[in-house]
Parts: sequence; C-alpha cells; structure tokens
Amino acid sequence: MSRFGSLQAIPRQLLRTSVHLRAGLQGARTTISRSYATASDQRPSQPAQPTFDNRVKIVEVGPRDGLQNEKKTIPLATKIELIERLAKTGLQTIEAGAFVSPKWVPQMANSAEILEHLLKTPPPSPVPLTFSFLAPNTKGLDSALSILSKYPEAYETESTRSGKSAQEGGKPALEIAVFAAATESFSQKNLNCSIDASLQRFKEVIQQAKQANLRVRAYISVVLGCPFEGYDVDPHRVATIATDLLEMGADEISLGDTTGMGTAPRTKELLNCLSLAGIRNEDLAMHFHDTYAQALVNTAVALEHGIRTFDSSVGGLGGCPYSPGATGNVATENVVYFMESLGMDTGVDLDRVADIGDWITREIGKPNDSVVGKAVLGARKRERKEEGDAEAPQT
Repeated sequence: MSRFGSLQAIPRQLLRTSVHLRAGLQGARTTISRSYATASDQRPSQPAQPTFDNRVKIVEVGPRDGLQNEKKTIPLATKIELIERLAKTGLQTIEAGAFVSPKWVPQMANSAEILEHLLKTPPPSPVPLTFSFLAPNTKGLDSALSILSKYPEAYETESTRSGKSAQEGGKPALEIAVFAAATESFSQKNLNCSIDASLQRFKEVIQQAKQANLRVRAYISVVLGCPFEGYDVDPHRVATIATDLLEMGADEISLGDTTGMGTAPRTKELLNCLSLAGIRNEDLAMHFHDTYAQALVNTAVALEHGIRTFDSSVGGLGGCPYSPGATGNVATENVVYFMESLGMDTGVDLDRVADIGDWITREIGKPNDSVVGKAVLGARKRERKEEGDAEAPQT
C-alpha cells in the first residue's frame, strides 16, 4: 500500500459533502468542506471503515521539462527566479535542470550554473525541498557530481536528511533522474539507442549516483501512447522496464504519458499490470500531458488505484522535442485545485502558483495554459473591483 494511503476507500467515506461558492460560476475560487465517516457514525453491527491519509505529493517539472522545448533562449536569471518563486509555494520537489548535450537541448545549457546557484544560495521554502536534475549518461552525472564535490556541506543526501525546511535551517536535497522509453522507436529518436542499450547505460548512472548517496528517479516515456508506434504500448513491457530500473537501484519510477494519448481505461490497465508485476504504488509517480484534455481524468484513475505522487508544470508549460504534436504537461494549478476539490492535501499554495504561472508565461511570451490559474486570477480581479466599488463615495 502507498505510504499515503489508498483512495479506494473514498467513495464509501465521503458521506457528506458541502460546497460553498464564493464567486461566480465561471472561474470562481471554491471553498470545499468535507466530512468523513468515522467509527462513531456507524451502527455497532457495521465494521469500521479503513483510515484514510489524504496527502499527495506534486513534483514541479516546469523549470526543466516545461522550458526545455522553448526555442527562444530564456535568461539564466529568469530560470533561477522561477525556481525560487516555486520554492515558496509548499512544493516539495522541483525539477531544476538537465545535464544533457547543449547541441540537442540548448535550453538546458546553463544547468550547471543553476545547480551551483542553488547550492550557494538555497531559496527559502516552508517545507523540506529536493531539487532534481536529469543526467542521462555518466558524462552528465560526472558534471553534476563535480559541482556537488565543491559544496559538500551545502546539500543533504539520502542518509543525512534532516526533514527541516530552509526556514528551519535545513538544506536542500539533491536527486538525479534518468529517462527510458517504453517503445523502441521513441528510444531511438530520444536516446539514439535501443531500450536494452539505454538500460545498460542507466545502470551505471544509477549505481554511481547511489554510491554518492543520492536519490534516483527514473522516467519511462510514452507509456500510454507513442508518436511513432501509436496507442498500443504494451503495459507488460512498461512493467519489465520499471522492474529493471528498480532493481538497478532507482528509488521511484515516473510513468510518462508523453503524448497525452492516455485514456482512463488504458491508465487503469497499465497500473493493474504494474501491480501484478509486484511494483508498489509508493514506488510510482504519474506524469500526464494534457494534449487531449484527459490528464485530470487519468489522474483520478491513478488516485483511485493508490498513486500519491504526480508530476505537473506551472502554467501548463512543456512539450517534448521528440514527440511531434504533444502539448504541455498538465498544469500544476489544475492539479492542485483538482486534488483539493477531492479532499486531498497537496500542501501547495494555489494562489501563489497561479501568480507564478501568470508571470512565467508572460516572461517567455507563451499563453497561460492553466484554466484554473486564469480562473483564480479572474476571481481575484473581480473581488478587487467589487471592493473598490463598495468603497467608492456615493453621489
């Protein structure tokens, strides 16, 4: 069972729900209060319902996955400011950069400078914070480790986690990420090698990262649809790759619907297959793109299955350079609002995230793809107008 509990008990527990609307129907912020059944609510003859832990972890991928596909060079200062703003929202993990070839992903060329800045000047945060950096090969990992070696006291490792936030004197933790693919075609396009060859490459990266006492996250792309091979990605193949990566030492597998082709039935089929393969919910995260507006539907399926870690990108930024037609990641604002509406606890400040989504999309000249973010900003604007009208002198 996931360390955050199982959502499968929710439909039986949610006996009473009250919803209070504070603003208009379109885009208003909604205050939702929910009461859950407890043993005292039940007749003596009925068995007690299982307890329910409603915590959910959101991994913010905007600074890396959200920006990597942008053609216009984004200033280093803007990237750092984005990370520093996000750190203040209650997010626990922020994907901050990638040690990849600037020839192939030029937007990530200054990731070393970002890592060094975060070590020298860690941003304030209300919760313990982890920064994740992609390192798909030993060359990239060596680059990251060389920077870490210069600041050995500036970050926490797997064995030195204090559980303190920056505001409590804690240091940020560092995580290394690798990324595999669920189909041979995508692996060749994205990594220029077969799946088996990529796994051999990742094995060395994972082992070296673990020797450095760093947490490792492993992505598997196109698990619910491939731009080159179509919808029918074999879930058993995904399970095999995930198992291999976990056996190599990966701490978590993020399952990526890179194309946004996933549907509720196929998401359920994939997760059931992984469960039958012996993979635990607490070892999995879901990474949905919203190409066909199915990301939150699929998120609900994953929640019901017991998954409690979800990737998202502020403002809906993103898109894969090797997945033609795929649009952005599901917006962090949308995920936070959706989770909270179900009674889940993300620990994330929605208002702050909405402000960041508005700011960063303006900075890089992109539309804000978060419907919730725009609704929150619109509701706030209406409230200010109403307050101003009420304070205006009457004639």
